[in-house]
Amino acid sequence: MAEAAAQRIVIASDKFKGSLSSKEAGTAIAQGFGHVFPHASIEVVPIADGGEGTIEALLTAQGGTRMARTVSGPQGESVRSFFALLGGGDVAVVELAQASGLNLVSAGSNDPRTATTFGTGQLVAAAIDAGARRIVLAVGGSATNDAGAGALSALGARFCDAAGEELARGGGALGELTRIDLRALRARLRGVTIDVACDVTNVLCGPDGASAVYGPQKGATPRAVAALEGALDRFSRVAADTTGIDVRDLAGSGAAGGTAGGFVALAGANIVSGAALVLEAVRLPQRLRGANLVVTGEGVLDSQSLEGKAPFAVARAAMTAGVPAVALVGTIACDNSRLAAIGIRTAATIVPGPMSLKDALSDARLLLRDAAQRLASAIALDL
Repeated sequence: MAEAAAQRIVIASDKFKGSLSSKEAGTAIAQGFGHVFPHASIEVVPIADGGEGTIEALLTAQGGTRMARTVSGPQGESVRSFFALLGGGDVAVVELAQASGLNLVSAGSNDPRTATTFGTGQLVAAAIDAGARRIVLAVGGSATNDAGAGALSALGARFCDAAGEELARGGGALGELTRIDLRALRARLRGVTIDVACDVTNVLCGPDGASAVYGPQKGATPRAVAALEGALDRFSRVAADTTGIDVRDLAGSGAAGGTAGGFVALAGANIVSGAALVLEAVRLPQRLRGANLVVTGEGVLDSQSLEGKAPFAVARAAMTAGVPAVALVGTIACDNSRLAAIGIRTAATIVPGPMSLKDALSDARLLLRDAAQRLASAIALDL
């Protein structure tokens, strides 16, 4: 890609979690590449894969309005949150992480047995009240393991024990679930469609399920994982008895502590690839036409990244378009042969040498800019 021919470079990076949003990361990369290729046309396209940053990416691509609300946080505290109305206002985007995210809980203090998605349901309800008839529910980054029962209860569902009393909030209480009343929920969601956007394929229960895989990351001890597994199993059985929809082994149903599965079983939702949804919305395939290079990235590039996260989706789109793709990441945890298989020609870490995680996060913008400049220089030297 000689400078004279370097007409278009597309920057489509995901967020660097804990330090940079997708737009901030893309801007830093653009600065680095712009230093080496000053005459290139460089386009920054914020992307996401169904977690944090989905609202930013879709608002940037389609326009709309960010709507602030105060809702209940994962442990019942009040948090200031938001959702977005896109375009004409009939489509809303809700990020579970903004109301029920692990990022809202002090490090080491979360208990997934009591953490609730209730605030997420409050955001969905607010979006419906604002006129939305399609909800895109981005579920990455949860602190919860309640199968979305909290969110569904905020929308009118009632989860009851054998005595007919409503259960306490949190995934642990689902171990006592006996009956689900959906009358108010169905009335609330009449005329509304819900797409659950996620970036994982984990099922609801079992060794690859929500509790076993993600429970420890959310603070669950082995004993708590076992209790939560039993609670989700009970939920799946009662939900299947209630609606005839069994989500126990449905791919993606374990996303966000089973929120995806709960919404499919009880709210008629669809599970969709978050990355595919965002890339279609931002029109990435069209933006790649005539491009000379695509640069993607995220905080950690590992086996999960290669199973459908944003860099994977970008690389596949680039491969289809016949455009070379490279990546800039905080940490690389997969070999070059696997990267090449999905279309990433090279991946470079932004950390130039030994450095604490705290320093890497605080200096991420400069590190990413400088790494982008180094990568761009290497590309120029190879020409």
